[in-house]
Amino acid sequence: MSPSGRPRPLSLMFLLGVGMASERTNCPSRCSCQYLEVNCTGQQLQEFPAAIPLDTRQLILAANNVSYLPAVELSFLADLVYLDCRKNLLGDNLDFTFIGVAKLVYLDLSFNNLTQVTFSTFSHLLSLVVLKISDNPNLVAIEKDAFANNTWLRHLDVSRTGLTFLDTSTVRGLPNLRFLGLSDNLWHCNCSFLYFITWMTESNVHFPDADNITCYTPAGLRALKIPAVEAQLDSSCLTQLYKQDYIFLCLIGFCIFFAGTMAAWLAGICAVVYEIHTSKGEEKEEEEEEEQE
Repeated sequence: MSPSGRPRPLSLMFLLGVGMASERTNCPSRCSCQYLEVNCTGQQLQEFPAAIPLDTRQLILAANNVSYLPAVELSFLADLVYLDCRKNLLGDNLDFTFIGVAKLVYLDLSFNNLTQVTFSTFSHLLSLVVLKISDNPNLVAIEKDAFANNTWLRHLDVSRTGLTFLDTSTVRGLPNLRFLGLSDNLWHCNCSFLYFITWMTESNVHFPDADNITCYTPAGLRALKIPAVEAQLDSSCLTQLYKQDYIFLCLIGFCIFFAGTMAAWLAGICAVVYEIHTSKGEEKEEEEEEEQE
């Protein structure tokens, strides 16, 4: 202690060392910790690590075997803004998993086993800016309102999944979207998908790896680049009628014909009934007149 009452530099270093040692003791097993960051990359973890410091801002769980993210444990990390879970075994049900980490800005779930994204999956992440769900080959469905609450979303990557269709309203309602990864998916380029292709050509969104955004089906359009296929789809969808369309038109025509026939039949019956009633009334009047005479 110096005469002024301040601790000497050695004492200060000792106190800092104790603080750092204390911080390290709170670090999860097989993970490395720095200030507000926990890194558990490639540690073959089977479960979500325990004893994560509550003030953690950045959590990296990449390249492990984690198949489940516990919502309760995650909710303890209320200040978490960065979560990297790429290359794990996360499955199909992530609904309400992120309900307690509303400050999350960056979320990477690429290279997992996701099968669907619903409104409840990310609806609580109101601050989300970057979302990566690429390289999930079993991801086949994204609900049209899945990102309705993620209005700050700027970067979205759904490349290399099992998606064949994406509703236009799913991304059109994201005012801050600037990057959208769509490459190497199994896009089904039919008339329903034409609206999405039109949105691609008219939006200000950048599509990375655009050369690999191609049609997979139907066979006649396979490997054709999107949105270059828009003109071809536009002409065929406006002029071509499919078998079900002809069946529908025939049913409509038959219904109209049947309705017209029934209306004419009912009108004829009404006319005959009216005529009979009128003639009977006239006969009755004539009989009354003859009786009076």
